[in-house]
Formats: sequence, C-alpha cells, structure tokens
Amino acid sequence: MEHRHIGRSGLRVSVVGLGCNNFAGRIDLEATRRVIHKAIDAGITLFDTADAYGNRGGSEDFMGQVLGERRKDIVLATKFALPMDDAETLKGGSRRYIMTAVEASLRRLRTDWIDLYQLHRPDPDTPIEETLRALDDLIRQGKVRYIGCSNLPAWEVVEARWTSKACSLNPFISCQDEYSLVVRDIERELVPAMQAYGMGLLPFFPLASGFLTGKYQRNAPMPEGSRLATTPRFQDRYATERNWAIVEGLSAFAQARGRTMLELAFSWLAAQPFVSSVIAGATKPEQIEANVRAVAWKLTRDELAEIDRISRPA
Repeated sequence: MEHRHIGRSGLRVSVVGLGCNNFAGRIDLEATRRVIHKAIDAGITLFDTADAYGNRGGSEDFMGQVLGERRKDIVLATKFALPMDDAETLKGGSRRYIMTAVEASLRRLRTDWIDLYQLHRPDPDTPIEETLRALDDLIRQGKVRYIGCSNLPAWEVVEARWTSKACSLNPFISCQDEYSLVVRDIERELVPAMQAYGMGLLPFFPLASGFLTGKYQRNAPMPEGSRLATTPRFQDRYATERNWAIVEGLSAFAQARGRTMLELAFSWLAAQPFVSSVIAGATKPEQIEANVRAVAWKLTRDELAEIDRISRPA
C-alpha cells in the first residue's frame, strides 16, 4: 500500500482510506468488525468517520468497540459540527460546542487522541478565529494531533489559513470534499487554494454514490437495492444526460484497456498530485480488496489527457 503525506504536513496516510459512514447504519457491529480488520490487514491506515455518522454516534461507538489494540495502527479521523440532536442545539464550531463534542467523540472511540479532527461544514454563526483557537487548544492538550476542514468554499479555506498565520495557530492541513470523474467543480477555486497553502485533499464519494461503478446503464432499470435506486436524490443528482455521456465515454476508455470503471475512478484520483487519500466506504471485506486493487493502475500522461477530454466540465 502506497502512503502519502497530507499536504505538506508530517501526517502520512494510505492512498486508499476507509470511509466509516456505513457503520451502525447500513451494517451492524459484526459486519463492521469484519470490514475494519480486513482494512487494517490490507494496509489501509486512514479511517475517516464523524460524530454524526451511524445515527449520531453509532459509527464512532462501533469503531471504539472494534479497534482495541489496533487503534495504534491507524490514523483516526473524525468530524464535528453537524447537529447531534433534533433541536439542533448541539452543532457548529463554537468553542463551547467543540470542547463538548471532542470529549464525546473520544469517549465513543475509546481513545485518548484523534489524529485528524475536522470541521464538517461551515458555521456562519461563529468566527473562524474562535473555531481555530479552540482546535489549537486541543492540539496543545494532546487530544488532537492535526486539524482539517470539510465542505468549506475556497474563500473560507483561505480565510482560515490567513487567520491561522496571523494568530500563530495550528492551521487546517486538509480539505475533505466531493471529487470524482463526474464532480470536478472544486478544480476551479478550491484546488488552487489548497495547492497554494500546501493542503491535501481527501475526496469523498469517489464513485459518485455508485454511479461510476459501471453497474448502471442509461434507459435501463436501476439495479434493485442499489443506492441510486433507493435514494432518489442521488439519482436526480448523478443520473443526468451530461453524466451519462461521461460514463459511457469512460467505460469505453476502460474497456479498451482491459480495466474496470472502479479501477479508472480510483486510479484517476490517485494520479492527482493534491490527493492524499481516496476515502471509500465498504460494507463487505471483498469491497476492501477491490478498492485496494483499484489504485494499482498507473495512468500515463496521454491517458490522463484523454480522460480529461471526456470528463472535464465545460
């Protein structure tokens, strides 16, 4: 398994990461156990979860029960800011909330530290300096090693980095955002900002919620039980005429080289110099094996140019 630094930080992670949002949601404790142990055995070190995953706390709780002594073998990443109660009083990036949220995550995860603690989404009600000062205190206390952000627009990432420098605070080292062969919007502003500040990207939804797996066909029924079949909002988002044309072009490209769409999607992401680790979820150990194999294809410069021609947005 290849390992990379997250941006210009000292934190190294496997090029394939495990997204843990299925735990305590789509799969139970024993299935979670099988996936986690398979991932560690396969060389995956980055495990990414959030306090809100698994019906608010379930994913972290399952991971805490399963990891045990193997906790020291992984880079554990989690997030805060999404609502943790129906009244939406437990959320955001205020100092008051962060100090409570981190203790709850540490308790559920059954660990003394979090390797990468991430702001899950922007908090328009809290100045970014307040958020960063609270996170800096957690780093100084040893409860958090590094910090990152997720779903922030480019201007907020720049503001956060400027604030960190001006106030001598630990900065965000990573951005976690959606990025795939059919969702490339971040290339316009976010990626240049990240590269300017030496930050790493942790892309989620690398397969566009399954749309890039090759199992969907235009004008054909959605496979029973598939994510697009059971979640209309994903179908509306990804199954557009533009995306169908992209997928058909990419499928022909992969087939001509004896490769699968999974290999193409993962290897293309891994070929981007600003991508630190491709976060991919799994509900079965076999999916872990497939994800790890998928990044082995080293795309040539000409192949990358052809993929760009097929998939780059206008």
